Amino acid sequence: MKQIKGPAIFLAQFISDEAPFNSFTTICQWAANLGYKAIQLPTANSRIFDLEKAAQSQDYCDEVASIAAQAGLTISELSTHLQGQLVAVHPAYDEMFDNFAPQALRGDPIARTKWAINQLMMAAKASKNLGLKSHVTFSGALLWHTFYPWPQRPKGLVEQGFQELAKRWLPILNYFDEMDVDVCYELHPGEDLHDGVTFERFLAATNNHPRVNILYDPSHFILQQLDYLAFIDIYHHRIKAFHVKDAEFNPNGRSGIYGGYQDWQDRPGRFRSLGDGQIDFKSIFSKLTQYGFDGWAVLEWECCIKHPEDGAKEGAQFIKEHLIRPTAKAFDDFSAMDTNDQRNKRILGI
Repeated sequence: MKQIKGPAIFLAQFISDEAPFNSFTTICQWAANLGYKAIQLPTANSRIFDLEKAAQSQDYCDEVASIAAQAGLTISELSTHLQGQLVAVHPAYDEMFDNFAPQALRGDPIARTKWAINQLMMAAKASKNLGLKSHVTFSGALLWHTFYPWPQRPKGLVEQGFQELAKRWLPILNYFDEMDVDVCYELHPGEDLHDGVTFERFLAATNNHPRVNILYDPSHFILQQLDYLAFIDIYHHRIKAFHVKDAEFNPNGRSGIYGGYQDWQDRPGRFRSLGDGQIDFKSIFSKLTQYGFDGWAVLEWECCIKHPEDGAKEGAQFIKEHLIRPTAKAFDDFSAMDTNDQRNKRILGI
């Protein structure tokens, strides 16, 4: 069996204007000092990582990898979560999602989509230049405003929506294929790819494209009340990236899954720091190890209660303690018998 690598940390929630979170060199040193072995690197902040330069320059990628290596780190994946959402945006969300696009493109959804697609193309090339095999992102959404079936959806709407989503993503997926890099979609409420059924719809719409894969994050499944362990049994062959993020779901007499438009602290479903929620990570690490997942276990911190630096510090140790060294032999090998056809026949009574 293969072994999960870790611990790693997604840097998106930690980048800020304050040291040590305001430069690539110092944030790498900070992560390494906490015990992390790898970083998942967001690509929307050129102060930390210049995506365009990384797509054009092998020397720049070598320099970035060298800075990480000097701190004792490697890069697990690049992330285009913010840009990926902009590949497909329903007009109802235009103004809110404009915040993820350059100032000059805001108010121009056509130009914004073209920019987002180009960002993904650059991420594919940058991933190749860095020697990475997986990339993490969001799918975007054209159908999310219809997720609850009232009023009744017109026949064919869902199929047409996934056809359009696939049409936008296929050139990106084909280029990632040329670069020999998997696209791992984080299945997330708000995106058209948010559970197993929607992942299957998209997979079918892309003709089972080999680069359509999954960033497994159980926190989004417990908030939907989806069986996150059975999910691994069903989709393990498509799971190519892993966010280790905890969550809890505590329904009450006033609100449930939909949350009543409340802030995160007041919602029945909310994200927590590792070990503070309800997710059974022992079983998750066991299942992923059983199925041969050998990617990185990446902390994503999004707790609505605990300080991020405390969550990061505790998270490194939490992941380390959950990593499983696979056995090289069966527990009952001591009683094994040599192969002997005649003995087998006697045992079988034939």
